[in-house]
Amino acid sequence: MRRRTLLGAGCALLAMPHASRALAAGKEEVDLLLVLAADVSQSMQRRELELQREGYVAALRDKEVLDAIGSGPCGAIAVAYMEWSGAEDQSVLAPWTRLAKAEDAAGFARSLAEAPLRSGTWTSITGALAASRRLMTEAPCFAARQVVDISGDGENNHGGPVEDQRDQALAEGITINGLPILRPNARMAGSGEAGETALEEHYRRMVIGGPGSFVLRAEGFETFAGAIRRKLVLEIAGLPAPGRSAA
Repeated sequence: MRRRTLLGAGCALLAMPHASRALAAGKEEVDLLLVLAADVSQSMQRRELELQREGYVAALRDKEVLDAIGSGPCGAIAVAYMEWSGAEDQSVLAPWTRLAKAEDAAGFARSLAEAPLRSGTWTSITGALAASRRLMTEAPCFAARQVVDISGDGENNHGGPVEDQRDQALAEGITINGLPILRPNARMAGSGEAGETALEEHYRRMVIGGPGSFVLRAEGFETFAGAIRRKLVLEIAGLPAPGRSAA
């Protein structure tokens, strides 16, 4: 009991000026606000959409992820899940939910598993980041750390320069991490680091940013579940970023 009390006290003391404003607005503090933003553009086939959704569901039920959720001073995070394609096509399948216990994460995962699959058109990372920024302002909880976790299989091709939305998100204190999903024979980058693909370079140069931001790639949709599980553990626990080619 005393340990839990001390943890709660540590949570309340984090980022005190911000916490005071949040408390004044009636918001409970959590360790992290996390937006999961998943690409459902037309380049994805139905089985690929299934593998991506199943990967998120499995990760949210994973013991390592659950342990990470409980590892912070508050012992809780808040998560929202959104699927996106074109500049005006974003759909929140699971709204902001506070996760503190396995039962919370199981319920959130179940809402994803039960939601119908959907497919869109263009690949607008620009639109996805704009929608993620709006979601952050609507969060019912407060956290000193705010992260957008964006995954996709293609470069931004709709809705204007993605760097504009990235820079606005960074100015608002939001960190952006990327999970590019590579296809067989993925083209290597022309000007990026050795061993880096063009899609990784795109994410690294134009999409991610903020303290501790990183790119973690999935070697195809078949490995997506393992990649998103590892990525969530790193993000939720606030661990150091992995090497650039981790999978």
